[in-house]
Amino acid sequence: MTEVTFLRRQRRAIGLLLVLLIAASSSASAQTHSFVWKATKGSGVVYLVGSVHVLSKDYYPLAPALDTAYKDSTLLVEEVDMGEMTSPDAQMQLLSHGMLPAGQRLDQVVTPETRLLVNKAVEDTGVPSVALQLMKPWMAALTLDALEWQKAGFDPDLGLDKHFYDIAMKDRKPVQGLETLSYQMSIFDDMTLEQQDHLLSETLKELHTEQAMLNEAARAWKQGDAATLERITLEDLKSDPLMYQRLLLDRNRAWLPKIEALFTRPRPTLVIVGAAHVVGPDGLLQMLKAAGYSIEQQ
Repeated sequence: MTEVTFLRRQRRAIGLLLVLLIAASSSASAQTHSFVWKATKGSGVVYLVGSVHVLSKDYYPLAPALDTAYKDSTLLVEEVDMGEMTSPDAQMQLLSHGMLPAGQRLDQVVTPETRLLVNKAVEDTGVPSVALQLMKPWMAALTLDALEWQKAGFDPDLGLDKHFYDIAMKDRKPVQGLETLSYQMSIFDDMTLEQQDHLLSETLKELHTEQAMLNEAARAWKQGDAATLERITLEDLKSDPLMYQRLLLDRNRAWLPKIEALFTRPRPTLVIVGAAHVVGPDGLLQMLKAAGYSIEQQ
């Protein structure tokens, strides 16, 4: 999605660009939890971490509970194997999925209202119009969102997924993905042009709040504030039932049996997914509880 924006913004994020949106905490109390849960059943243990796909240096070092979960685990499982996402083929896949057919332009496939919003965004952000015009509406939405993340000081290379992937590579710890990069892109690319137009329009209308939202979200994640995260990230997404099902519900249902299979391993597994997939009535935590697993926030 998000990833998009996994989620208020998870609607507009996918793979490396997926940014999981989390909520702000209004509490001034000391941190008591991290965004990691220990799930157990019998002798099986899985650490489930809600991830922020972009962060800044201000959020490092991480809370001790996150490092403990990593050290205790002998396998790292993420939404997508970051090795696939950082391969040379990934950029080609992005171009293949995200660009309009030759001879088409963005302003030819969107509504007049969205076209006006695109023109204003070009003026406000300085993004080259020529490049934007080559993109499908969903890709244009991701690109404009990503520019706002960068302006706010957030970097995908500092995201939680990338951080632990890099450590796992150094430690030679095995890594697996719950889905492929191609599948994540197809979530957006399979939308009708009407649906893509709506996604781009909503993204453009909210660009002016993006930076403030990201700062607020990252602070909340650091506090482990699941209740606030649920309220802010899912409230907006639920207003669009199609996106809610495509970006969150269907994927959670597909991931659940894969996560349950990890409990048969002799040693713990660390599972890192976008935080909006963890919380809420259709989140992985509730699904695991309903299946009889014991859950404890760390």
